[in-house]
Amino acid sequence: MTLLCLSDPGQAARWCAEQRARGARLGFVPTMGALHDGHLGLVRRAQAEEGTAVVSVFVNPLQFDDPRDFERYPRDLAADARLLEGAGCALVFTGTLAQFFPEARGGAVALREPGPAARGLEGAHRPGHFAGVATICARLFELVRPERAYFGEKDYQQCLVVLQLARELGFPEIVVCPTAREPDGLARSSRNRLLEPEERPRALALARALFAARAAWRAGERDARRLEEHLRAELARAELEVDYAVVREPERLGELDQGARHARALIAARLGRVRLIDNLDLSAPGPAPTGLAGEGAP
Repeated sequence: MTLLCLSDPGQAARWCAEQRARGARLGFVPTMGALHDGHLGLVRRAQAEEGTAVVSVFVNPLQFDDPRDFERYPRDLAADARLLEGAGCALVFTGTLAQFFPEARGGAVALREPGPAARGLEGAHRPGHFAGVATICARLFELVRPERAYFGEKDYQQCLVVLQLARELGFPEIVVCPTAREPDGLARSSRNRLLEPEERPRALALARALFAARAAWRAGERDARRLEEHLRAELARAELEVDYAVVREPERLGELDQGARHARALIAARLGRVRLIDNLDLSAPGPAPTGLAGEGAP
């Protein structure tokens, strides 16, 4: 299938409506571009499960609290399009903020309340971020009207926000896919390309910290504070600036009960000018990435 590239969200909406009228099922992957294998895995799954994969590429200014972060976010639409065509994507579209929200008429866009899942963690460290996420996702869902939308688990709190949004809208079904990792364990992220060569090995501390906490969980540890000590010990060795390193219950990211059967560890840390996030289901089966010397090993 030849990839169709559109720079007008209105045209994209009409194309999607035409496909649905013909009986096509749309699988949708919203992105901010700078695509990597993790994004492409979502696209391939959308295409395999729904038959027609649609991707948006839009660096959304509404979800950036730091203008400098917005300006340096990597952008390469031509390279993204080449990757998407190889992954079987049918349509990729982009646009400007004014095109996505013409009703604003050049003024401020009315932001959507992101709900309780946005409280704390990323919501606390990035004020307004999830309101921007909820606002653009609602508009994208309205334009595409997919059967399913696919998101990566690396942005775990965002997934909770989007799940709540879809419940409020009544569509689409949200499919949360496992975090894609490099062979050495680093979570795939568009921001990884902003790391300096000498910073890349230190970034692995996030994965080491998470798998160290999982090793402790598997050994029987259920105290959140002790599990968090494993996280912080690994991050301290790499001398990262930590925003948070916590262990929470996975449904609402509330405090972990002593007898919990499931837990999720979440980290946000800064390395130079790059802010990285990662998380891990501590109770999930499976081995650590082969590139790690061992769960939690330096």
